[in-house]
Amino acid sequence: MNADSEADLLLVTRIRQGEADAWNDLISKYEGRLLAFVESRIGHRAASEDIVQEAFVGFLNSLPNYDGRRPLEGYLFSICAYKLTDFLRREGRRPAVPLSTGEDSRGQWQLAGPARSSSSIVQSVERRTLEEKALVEALQHQVDRWMQRGDWVKLKCIELLFVRGRANKEVAADLNISEQQVANFKFDFLTRLRSLIRKQGVSEAVFPELYEE
Repeated sequence: MNADSEADLLLVTRIRQGEADAWNDLISKYEGRLLAFVESRIGHRAASEDIVQEAFVGFLNSLPNYDGRRPLEGYLFSICAYKLTDFLRREGRRPAVPLSTGEDSRGQWQLAGPARSSSSIVQSVERRTLEEKALVEALQHQVDRWMQRGDWVKLKCIELLFVRGRANKEVAADLNISEQQVANFKFDFLTRLRSLIRKQGVSEAVFPELYEE
């Protein structure tokens, strides 16, 4: 374990023990990174600050279940990414991240426009909570796995595709890899994500995409 990871574990221990300064230390260490991450994607400072604040609250609520073997930075960014996703949904810009691997892997991935189906707009709070929890856990598991293995190209590829909504061709050019590699990374990612979520026993009512054949 490197020094930074040990410092994060100590920081989490201090927070769990109720040390007031520990929470301030966590915010000081990660707020700037999270804010830069969100603001670069929505270009709105005030909204970005709200999303980051929600991410910290989400971390605090999930603290009893936090596994110290997972990198704290990756865990915080996973929570923040889904607070960002929730914001985009409310704004009518829900990132299109279908879990069905049967779609044309050569297609472009863009943020969904206002013409979403009524079922995606009128979601109950309970379903959205279950959906977010399942996705965060699955994504966190996969991101941690890539980080441990040093699969940085895959991480960059998936971020460009799903967070920034870039087309396969653009991603291939940016990362200096072939479009086929991009398509393979996308297919493998969706397949893995489906598998991880299904292992959680998520019902068809929450993720009908998981049960499409």
